[in-house]
Amino acid sequence: MDEEQRAPRLALRDISKRFQSVVANDHISFSVAPGQVHALLGENGAGKSTLVKIIYGVLQADEGQILWDGRPVTIDSPHQARGQGIGMVFQHFSLFEAMTVLENIALGIDNAPDLKELADRIVTVSRKYGLPLDPSREIHTLSVGERQRVEIVRCLLQNPKLLIMDEPTSVLTPQEVERLFVTLRQLSDEGCSILYISHKLQEIKDLCHHATVLRGGRVVGECDPAVETARGMAQLMIGSELKQLVRRAGSVSAEPRLIVENLTVPSTLAFGIDLKGISFEVGAGEIFGIAGVAGNGQNELTQALAGETTLHRPSTIRLDGKAIGHLGAEQRRMHGLCSVPEERSGHASVPEMSLAANTLLTARNRLGLARQGFIQPTEAQDYAQRVIDEFAVKAAGPSANAATLSGGNLQKFIVGREVLQSPEVLIIAQPTWGVDAGAAATIHQALFKLAQNGTAIVVVSQDLDELLVVTDRLAVINLGTLSPSIATAEASVEQIGLLMGGLHGMEGEAADRGSSKHVG
Repeated sequence: MDEEQRAPRLALRDISKRFQSVVANDHISFSVAPGQVHALLGENGAGKSTLVKIIYGVLQADEGQILWDGRPVTIDSPHQARGQGIGMVFQHFSLFEAMTVLENIALGIDNAPDLKELADRIVTVSRKYGLPLDPSREIHTLSVGERQRVEIVRCLLQNPKLLIMDEPTSVLTPQEVERLFVTLRQLSDEGCSILYISHKLQEIKDLCHHATVLRGGRVVGECDPAVETARGMAQLMIGSELKQLVRRAGSVSAEPRLIVENLTVPSTLAFGIDLKGISFEVGAGEIFGIAGVAGNGQNELTQALAGETTLHRPSTIRLDGKAIGHLGAEQRRMHGLCSVPEERSGHASVPEMSLAANTLLTARNRLGLARQGFIQPTEAQDYAQRVIDEFAVKAAGPSANAATLSGGNLQKFIVGREVLQSPEVLIIAQPTWGVDAGAAATIHQALFKLAQNGTAIVVVSQDLDELLVVTDRLAVINLGTLSPSIATAEASVEQIGLLMGGLHGMEGEAADRGSSKHVG
C-alpha cells in the first residue's frame, strides 16, 4: 500500500505519435504526482494537444506506455478515461450546436442523473466557480467564452482524480481566476492531480508545482515555476531569446479617426445581448481596448463595427468623418475598416480552403486579388506567402489548407492578412486567444507598428493582461453597456476586474479618471 501511494497518479513512458510524416509526440516521458498541479508548456504546435488527447483516450499512441497509479493501462476512449477518473476541459469545444447546455452536459457525463437534478447541479456548480450558465440555453446562441464555461462545468461535475485543463482562464475576470485557483488548490489538497496548460506564464508561476516543457514534440526541460522566471519559461518554450516588445514612438491624433455614437442594436437572438447607447472615439495611432467577460455583447459589438450588422442611422459609425453605419462589411473595407472576428476557424477562415483562397475572403477587392469578377490566383498566392513570411506562420505554403495549421499559426495568418492591408481602422477580437508567447509577441508588435503608421485600432479582449500591455485607453462592456474609458496607465487590475464583473457603481470614479474624449 505504501508503494502504491508513492506511485505517480499518471506516468508517461516514451509516448510517440505520428501523423503521416509529422511527428507530433517524440518519446515523451514525465509523471504527475497525486495532488500535484503540473504545467504542460510549449508553443503552438509543440505537441501538447496531441499528448493530452492520448491521455484522455481521444487518440492512441503509436508507441509508449501509460501508467495509472503505478499500473499499465490502455485508454482507448474518453469513456475509459473517465472510468479511470480522468476529466478534460478542451480548448476547442466538443459541443452540439442545436442542443442546450443541459443536453450537452448530459451527453458528456456517464450515468447522468435525472435532467431536473442535473440542471440544478449545473446551476450550483457554475455559480460556485463563478461561471454562470443557463442550462436551457442552446449552444449556438453562446459566445466562445460561454462555450468554454460549459466544458469546464461538465468536467467539474465528474469529480475527477486527474483534471486536464487547457487554457481554462482565458474568459474569466481576475476575480474569477482567483476563485478558480482557490478551487483548484483545494482539489489539489484533497489529492486530485491537475495537468494544466496555459500560455499565461504568471498563472503557471502562481498555481503550478512543476512544469514540463515541450518543443517540437519532445520534452526539452522541466522546472519549478515558483523559481523560474516567466521570461525564462517562455524562452525555453520557443528555444530562442524572446523578442522585447517595442512600444511605438508615434503620437495619437487629436482628431478622432473612428467615432461610434449611441450605438444601440437589439439582439436578434432569443438569448442575445442588446447593445445600449455605446459611444467612443479612437484617434489615428491610438489603440483602444474593450474588456469584458464573455457573453456581455462583445460579439454583437464587433459585428456592428465590422459591418456584419448594418445600422439604420449611417452616422452612428463614422470613419474619418464619413458615415458608414449603413454599409456592409465589404463596403466598409473599401473605406478602410478591416476586422478580425473572435472565432478564427469557420468565421475568420474556411478550414477546407487553402491559405491563398482564404486571403480572398477579405482582401480580394481592397488589394485587387480579384478583378472584374475574376480571381487573380498568382496575386492571391503571393499575398498569402507574404503573410506567411512576415508573420512567421508555420505552414507548408500558400496552398496548405487552413485546417492544417495549429491554432496559433492560423491566428497569426488571419491577423497578418488584415494588418498587411494597411487599414485606416482595425477592429480585432481576441487577438491572442490560446496562442503561445512567441505568437502573441508577433501579433502585439504588429499592432504597435500599425498604430505607429496612423491606424486607429479597437481591441476587444477578455484577457485583461493583454489589454494592459497594448492599449492606450480601455473601457469595459457589461450587459451590452460600455463603461466610461480609462487611461490604461492609470487603470488598476482590481478596478477593471470589478467593472468586468458588473459593478457599475465604480463608473463615476472611472469617468473622473478617464479621457474626456469618450462618451459612455
